[in-house]
Amino acid sequence: MKVLKVCTGQARETPIDGRTVVTAIGKSAVDGPVAVGPVGLAGDEQADPTVHGGASKAVYAYPSEHLPFWQTVRAQAKAAGWNDPIPPGLLGENLLIEGLLEDRLWIGDQLQLPGCLLAVSEPRHPCFKFNAAMGFPQAAKMMMQSGFCGSYLAVLTPGVVAAGDPITLLPGPREVNLRQLFRSRARA
Repeated sequence: MKVLKVCTGQARETPIDGRTVVTAIGKSAVDGPVAVGPVGLAGDEQADPTVHGGASKAVYAYPSEHLPFWQTVRAQAKAAGWNDPIPPGLLGENLLIEGLLEDRLWIGDQLQLPGCLLAVSEPRHPCFKFNAAMGFPQAAKMMMQSGFCGSYLAVLTPGVVAAGDPITLLPGPREVNLRQLFRSRARA
């Protein structure tokens, strides 16, 4: 289990569905260590703090194992750039991770990295901005159906994170599974 890429982005105005909205979903990979504070990564912004960011959603982690799925559905939808590899940060993730899928994570689990300690707080719920980032209008629906949601993380111990950092999973109370919570909210 490790961090493959660390991504940050700035909020910017973007045309989506005939209107201009502010979004920071498209992030870019950065080199070297990045400071992790109580409400997120240095150099990263969230456009709508009512649904992204804050102490409980400071960092968004996404499993790299899901990228082939997204590459395939983008190709089937003939989304813009569908033939190009999915760049790190396209899904809005701060951490592109390997080896930690949603069904292995529980609310309250801790992720020990060499330079910081993070805690699984909740699943991500996609919106119309995710559709725009992925390039086709069914992307959010596909995330809901697949359960490939990624996880929001709270920062328990600030510090630094870098690509290549190993992740040690420290089990929490194991009462609420991340994917099960995502699916139960999707039905609500």
